[in-house]
Amino acid sequence: MWRGLWTLVARAARGPRRSCTRQGSGAPAPGSGATIFALSSGQGRCGIAVIRTSGPASGHALRSLTAPRDLPPARSACLRLLSHPRSGEPLDRALVLWFPGPQSFTGEDCAEFHVHGGPAVVSGVLQALGSVPGLRPAEAGEFTRRAFAHGKLSLTEVEGLADLIHAETEAQRRQALRQLDGELGHLCHGWAKTLTKALAHVEAYIDFGEDDNLEEGVLERADSQVRELELALSAHLRDARRGQRLRSGAHVVVAGPANAGKSSLVNLLSRKPVSIVSPEPGTTRDVLEIPVDLAGFPALLSDTAGLREGVGPVEQEGVRRARERLEQADLILAVLDASDLASPSSRNFLDTVVAPAGAESPNESSQRLLLVLNKSDLLPPGGPDPSPNLPPYLLLSCLTGEGLDDLLEALRKELAEVCGDPSTGPPLLTRARHQHHLQGCLDALGHYRQTKDLALAAEALRLARGHLGRITGGGSTEEVLDIIFRDFCVGK
Repeated sequence: MWRGLWTLVARAARGPRRSCTRQGSGAPAPGSGATIFALSSGQGRCGIAVIRTSGPASGHALRSLTAPRDLPPARSACLRLLSHPRSGEPLDRALVLWFPGPQSFTGEDCAEFHVHGGPAVVSGVLQALGSVPGLRPAEAGEFTRRAFAHGKLSLTEVEGLADLIHAETEAQRRQALRQLDGELGHLCHGWAKTLTKALAHVEAYIDFGEDDNLEEGVLERADSQVRELELALSAHLRDARRGQRLRSGAHVVVAGPANAGKSSLVNLLSRKPVSIVSPEPGTTRDVLEIPVDLAGFPALLSDTAGLREGVGPVEQEGVRRARERLEQADLILAVLDASDLASPSSRNFLDTVVAPAGAESPNESSQRLLLVLNKSDLLPPGGPDPSPNLPPYLLLSCLTGEGLDDLLEALRKELAEVCGDPSTGPPLLTRARHQHHLQGCLDALGHYRQTKDLALAAEALRLARGHLGRITGGGSTEEVLDIIFRDFCVGK
């Protein structure tokens, strides 16, 4: 229904349009850009829906739909009767707000209509706006793109806003807010300022080095600044894609022998029955994946077939896929039956999966492992039989839920290492293009150190500074901007 409504609005807005320039009366005039409008709140029935406009004809649109016809005070909500500008038919009684540019989200004149959220009301107001000369429906992300074009947001802040809109966990929300607040942009600007100083020193030496008018140590100071910057960039590039995992979700694989309770654990962590649970071994024969919120972090949880030999070809294919997922995992939840640790299948799993992962330090591999001994409700009061070869473990009963809090706390700590803790430390690199440009900057600084020609050294510093500028939006191509803004909804 909403897609058809937007088609009708777009059709109504087609045809000859008069461009507008900003005037004190709010009336449109020839020779300026288009004014856009869209439903900015969620689609569907709701108590209040927000419809917004941006552009030089926003004031004229607000005056055309409201009575009385004067503009409300800036940034103050006023109750107005909305009417169709052509027929005069009443549409709704709504709150309206007026944001004259440049003190607005987009930097242009903006208006907001807070109307009742029924489909008929929203449809009527959108069609009324489409009938106002100079207005057209907005495209996806066009409001934010105008904010970027008018210098209201840097490109990293735009990406932070997109991440905040799509955030599903507490960790994602915290990271998105930090990026929207400009932390990554400020960091890149600081690095660019360092490069500018180094470049100024090199070019000053090129231009005036023979005149004895420069103080000593100019080139040495530039070299020192470049070395410090190289260390800082290298530290950020060593984050092992943590920021991207935080944005898209860490890959958590639940693995273990048949009948250890893997599917029960997946159901417990996802808080719904996504996997079939049966006492019959080999019930799970394929990889089942579900996105979940684990202790505030996003994760893609994979339920896998029980690892065992000597079964039919279908289950063997499931075992092969399970081993393939183990190699791709960021975190392995290794599940064993606490009452059956001496069985050949449990011992083989400990030797082939748990022991190799535990032998590697976190610095040597990004893959981490938690050993979970399930079915603790079947154990005698003393707990599992002691074994000198048993690594640290967590006791859990998927049946009673006992031990779940300890498991969630352990997951929180592990995922904070895998994804990074958005509450502390420097801002994370949440997109592949951030890493690409930082690596390009680092490579250019490497060329600076290797060259003996000062002109080439200065060019290397310019190239490095250009990579930093493209992270925040300086010199970005239209293709990159199109991809970034395409992730927004129509009204943002």
